[in-house]
This record gives sequence, C-alpha cells and structure tokens, in this order.
Amino acid sequence: MKRSLYIGVATAALTAGLAHADGHLAGETITVAGPWLSPEADRVEAVFDLFEEQTGATVTYVGSDSFESQIVIDIEGGSAPNLAVFPQPGLAADLAAQGHLTPLAEGSADWIRENYAAGQSWVDLGTYADATGADQLYGMFFRVSVKSLVWYSPENFEDAGYEIPETMEELIALSDQIVADGETPWCIGLGSGAATGWPATDWVEDLMLRTQEPSVYDDWVSNDMPFNDPKVIEAVETFGMFARNDDYVAGGAAGVASTDFRDSPKGMFDSPPQCYMHRQASFIPAFFPEGTVVGEDADFFYFPAFEEKDLGKPVLGAGTLFAITNESEGAHALVEFLRSPEAHESWMAAGGFLSPHLGADLSSFESDAERAVNEILLNATTFRFDGSDLMPGGIGAGTFWTGMVDYVGGASAEDVTTSIQESWDALK
Repeated sequence: MKRSLYIGVATAALTAGLAHADGHLAGETITVAGPWLSPEADRVEAVFDLFEEQTGATVTYVGSDSFESQIVIDIEGGSAPNLAVFPQPGLAADLAAQGHLTPLAEGSADWIRENYAAGQSWVDLGTYADATGADQLYGMFFRVSVKSLVWYSPENFEDAGYEIPETMEELIALSDQIVADGETPWCIGLGSGAATGWPATDWVEDLMLRTQEPSVYDDWVSNDMPFNDPKVIEAVETFGMFARNDDYVAGGAAGVASTDFRDSPKGMFDSPPQCYMHRQASFIPAFFPEGTVVGEDADFFYFPAFEEKDLGKPVLGAGTLFAITNESEGAHALVEFLRSPEAHESWMAAGGFLSPHLGADLSSFESDAERAVNEILLNATTFRFDGSDLMPGGIGAGTFWTGMVDYVGGASAEDVTTSIQESWDALK
C-alpha cells in the first residue's frame, strides 16, 4: 500500500522532480531503521514514496523507540538495515570507529558545505574516525531542531512598549528595564523528574557558543578542554546572571530548580504576566495553555549573541542523520535523493520539520511559525549539536544535570564544574 498521506500537500516543486523518474533501481529493496514512530514515520515514508516513484526501488522503514539499542543488536547479529537514522552523532561515531558504517560518496562533504547553511558545521558533525583513526564523512543530517529561541507574548510586549532585542547586550538591558518597571523578565524551570537540570545545560551550551569560538565549544564537549576551565565557568556564571537573580526570575532564584520545565512558561500567559520571556527549544508550545496560537498569543525571537564578542549568529540544536550500515547501490542512491530540495519540502509541507538546506522552498512550510524558525537556522553562521547529548551519559545526562541544580541552589561555578570534571576523570 502506498504511503501517500502527505504528498498531496507538497509544492509543485515535488511534482517537477518526478519527471526525472527512470526506474533504474526497480526490484531493489532498501531497508531503513530509525527512531521515528507515527506521525513522524508516516511523514518520512511519504518522502520515501517520492524516491520510489523516481527509481522503482522499494523502501522499507522500521521505527523503534529503542532504536539506539536495537541498531547495535542488528549490526552485531548480521542483520543491519541498509541505512540507519541516528538521533545523536555519538552512537554513529562509535559504530564508525568499529568499522560498521560506510563513508558517504566522494564529494558529499563539498555538497554539504555548498548547500547547507553553516555547511562546515554539518560536515564536522557527520565526520568520524574510522577503524584506522582516519576521519571520514559518514552522516548526512536530515530533519533538525533549533534550541536558541526566546518565547514571549506579543501582547505583553506591546502593552509595555518593549522591542525585540537583537544582541545579548540589548537582551540584558531589556531584562533590566522590565525589573525597573516593577515586573519580572524571565520564567525558568529546571524540573523534569529524574532528568531535572537538563534545561540549564541548554542555557550553558547556548552561552558557551556566545562567549567562545566554536572550536572551544568542541573541545569542551569532547573534554579536550577541562570542564572547569575558566571559559566554561564564564558561561555558567553568565547563566547565573539570569537564573540566580531574584529580580530576574519568577518565583525568585530559589524556585528555579523546583519549577517543572513544562509549567515554567505558563507565567507569560497570566494576567498580569508573571514573566515576559522564556528561553526554550521549538517544542515548548506543546506545554503552553490550551488554545494558545503561536504567532498571535505567543511568538519567539533568536536568543542573540553578544555584539562585543563578534561570534556571528551561532545556533544550538539537535538533529537526525542518515548513515549507511549495510552498503548497497540503493543505499547510496537514497542518500543522494535526500539532498534534493523536494525531499526536504515534502516533510516541510507535512509539518514538524526543519532543514538547513539552502535550496529548499520555504513556502512549502505548513505554518509561518515553522518557516520563521527555519529562517533562524538558515541565518546561522555556526550550528552546534546539544553538547550534553554528545558527552558520555554519566556526564551529559548525569553530573552535568545535577551540577546545574547545585549551582542554581547556591554552589559556586568553580566547585560545580570541578565536580563534573572529576566525574569525567573517573570514567577514563
């Protein structure tokens, strides 16, 4: 049965691509494994439909909510799919080092540099050492997310006469102005059950990219630079300038760690507002009050960089990458197809998709809000993957989380970062 649920809403550019169909892969089946379940699975399968129409191949996709463990089992058992969709580069890098991935075709890195915004960033994120220690490009990113966003209520801003800040200096000045007006600028919550603390790691990662060169961020994430380096301490303390300031945070600094991240933005919609801004990734509207319309009741702007640092427009986010785990002609052809604008436009039209592809038609997006987020992505001078997701689990999903809770509770940045570094040393 054809998976055509979302094709009908795609733009004319998609149909134009089908004119080049030649059926050269007729009879070949290409297997793909990934983390997407419905509705994402339906949407990526609609993309694969386009490829099938053009090539005659059959693409079989299997999604799993335990993808990370299942792909290892399949590879070790000799039943690897042709392609795997990795939600984090770390596992792909491990498998590449073990000789389980096939490098992408020659010229792939040049294509990414030329056709993706901040292209070198995407090349770097998909490049890993092989079994001999030589670097190879193994992964192509397809579907990403953006975390460098500040949410606000346009009505609240208009009533107070506030304007969207374009630099970090202006954002701090706006925060001070809101305090001077007797109001509270920020809602921040770190609560997330067993994962309490993770929203603070996003803040620190964003601030690392706004206070240091991207190479410093990379050294920090890999621990080539110690976690307690003064550069990291600076980023943590910059976060503290927001989160440990009673005047800046709804409920005061003492409430930051105990406020659930899902509840923290709701203060923007109180009357009078309990806060005016909330820094969080593009998923957060799911936790806004029922009936909130993005673009009307709530909107967002880019979490700006320091003008004085002159570091461009860095963007923090995450994403999924396709890598070849069982080489075939069809596997390489599918990766090639995923470079086409129509592959990106198909999912754009279905919703829940962002792309750094410079050639994709932004009119394909189903909503103005997603289009605006994607424009932030396209304007990025640097893109970096969520750092805690790249660190060892015991750090990125362990002592980094708990350390940030300790920090907002009053511990010094020096003590917290030193404790995190000590836990990293214990893994070596």
